[in-house]
Amino acid sequence: MAKTIRLTVAQALVKFLNNQYIEFDGRENRMFRGIFTIFGHGNVVGLGQALEENPGELIVHQGRNEQGMAHAAMGYAKQMRRKQIYACTSSVGPGAANMITAAGTATANCIPVLFLPGDVYADRQPDPVLQQMEQPTNLSVSTNDAFRAVCKYWDRITRPEILMSACINAMRVLTDPADTGAVCIALPQDVEGEAYDYPEYFFQKRVHHIDRRLPSPRAVEAAAELIARKKKPILIFGGGVRYSEAEETFRKFAEKYNIPFGETQAGRGCIVWNHPLNLGGLGETGGLAANLIAKQADLVIGVGTRYTDFTTSSKWLYQNPEVEFLNINVSEFHAYKMDGLQVVADAQEGLKAIDAALDRTGWRSGYTLEISDAKAKNDAEVERLYHIEYTGKDFVPEVDDALDRDKVFAEFMKLTGSSMTQTRAIGVLNENIPEDAVVVGSSGSLPGDLQRAWRVKSPHGYHVEYGFSCMGYEVNAALGVKMAVPDREVYAFVGDGAYMMLHSELPASIQERKKINVVLFDNMTFGCINNLEIGHGQGSFGTEFRFRNEKTGKLDGGFVPVDFAMNAASYGCKTYTVKTAEELRAAIVDARKQTVSTLIDIKVLPKTMVHGYGDWWRVGVAQVSGNRKIQEVYEKNIVPNLERARKY
Repeated sequence: MAKTIRLTVAQALVKFLNNQYIEFDGRENRMFRGIFTIFGHGNVVGLGQALEENPGELIVHQGRNEQGMAHAAMGYAKQMRRKQIYACTSSVGPGAANMITAAGTATANCIPVLFLPGDVYADRQPDPVLQQMEQPTNLSVSTNDAFRAVCKYWDRITRPEILMSACINAMRVLTDPADTGAVCIALPQDVEGEAYDYPEYFFQKRVHHIDRRLPSPRAVEAAAELIARKKKPILIFGGGVRYSEAEETFRKFAEKYNIPFGETQAGRGCIVWNHPLNLGGLGETGGLAANLIAKQADLVIGVGTRYTDFTTSSKWLYQNPEVEFLNINVSEFHAYKMDGLQVVADAQEGLKAIDAALDRTGWRSGYTLEISDAKAKNDAEVERLYHIEYTGKDFVPEVDDALDRDKVFAEFMKLTGSSMTQTRAIGVLNENIPEDAVVVGSSGSLPGDLQRAWRVKSPHGYHVEYGFSCMGYEVNAALGVKMAVPDREVYAFVGDGAYMMLHSELPASIQERKKINVVLFDNMTFGCINNLEIGHGQGSFGTEFRFRNEKTGKLDGGFVPVDFAMNAASYGCKTYTVKTAEELRAAIVDARKQTVSTLIDIKVLPKTMVHGYGDWWRVGVAQVSGNRKIQEVYEKNIVPNLERARKY
């Protein structure tokens, strides 16, 4: 008979997590670095008790907001390329509900995070308890059922012995390179404290081997035959290449066959910007070089990409009538996208196998000067963007769709004293922060600016979440990134709207003595969406940060100024407010000397972010409207581009 250990459910869970390991390419490490916590009545005397009594090797971090701490956990796991992760625990009710957005962010980006929310009583005796969400038609439903839609695995521990199968299945998903994401194990607060005689073998050291999936020989031969028929292919460097740690294999493959590559947000930054075949960002937020080549390509080789609408420009970008798709992906689901030829395999193993088959043909792409010409045009464009200065009245911004733009500029400059353009600020930052720094972003116009114009000078120095584009990820994830790479400077690039949405773990960075640098672009506007609405015929409606006008009753009064530096200073950060390029340079230099987190509040002119390059993005424009401009947009922009977009 198996030996047993009598523990509570919470104690058993902590002991189990301490004994999970990951092995990849011969490297073994603990799977769980620690756990982020915000305690409440639903978890403090259960999981909290277990962590206080015997946390093992788990580091316990105190969060400030449940969503924010979970973003920090995701930032850590993403920067660690999914080889080590964190768990997150909250109380039942609003604490758990706060984590749902973060779970969606993790799942959309295929990043493993373990969520351990407290839950209502399994025995229902004291119902309805504080924070319980009562459903008259189903008393088994709680707030935690909302996690089902945003997790890759979900379970509820209604009896102590259920913990064992739940944990094993959780590890299965958290270590699955093809189908990982958020995992939720809901913990009813009475069951958390219940004791059970767990078999000793449940707590044995478990090594979860992340094996490289090999492609089928048939698929490899078909892939080599397809490539050999083409002259001008383009490679897509997706996030799957990053997590496979296959960047060197990818680079050698591209160089051997002279195939240029574009980068997705998830894949960007593994190979530095000035590699001769690196075209930079691709698609809706892509740059000039990648989109020029992509439109002409007769073969798209997607490696580890999910083919989101931003990568494909709503399936519009690849316009060569002879274009075909070859998809190398460890996920069968993603490999089938774009009706492409599927090579279901780990990115590194797939590329190596195709290389061996293709090598026998002696094939090489037909590119001559097209790649270098496209890169030269792109480099010149980035230099132009980096040096755009406001030139006074009648200045034409990059996004030339502002209503009464001169009036808006005058109002902004009067309030802030700044006329700095957003692209100029990005140029100063790119030229002055350390080459090995990591930049973090997620929402608004900044991910587009970074993918189009940021020059990544050191591998893995680019960390942008764009699967969910979650406002508030930036500052909080930067803490997780810093925990993953403590010897590198970390910069969170965030807009004013996203900063106000959520920056809860900025004070946590002070508490943990993990210095991050917040670079805040304040244009008093949800600028990205303001561009979207005006560019599609609408007015500036509900996207600028303005006072309510007593005369009109609408939000069309003056801009509402905010001193973000004062806010961050109250947490203990070193702060700067800058209005010129010279002040920004000085702030960057001084911030590098600091040992506490910093915030640089940059006042930037609206409409001066980077605009698109030969891209199109489908949005649901009204087919019928009393606004003539909207009708024209639908007829001249939406209808013809829908006809050109691929139908699958």
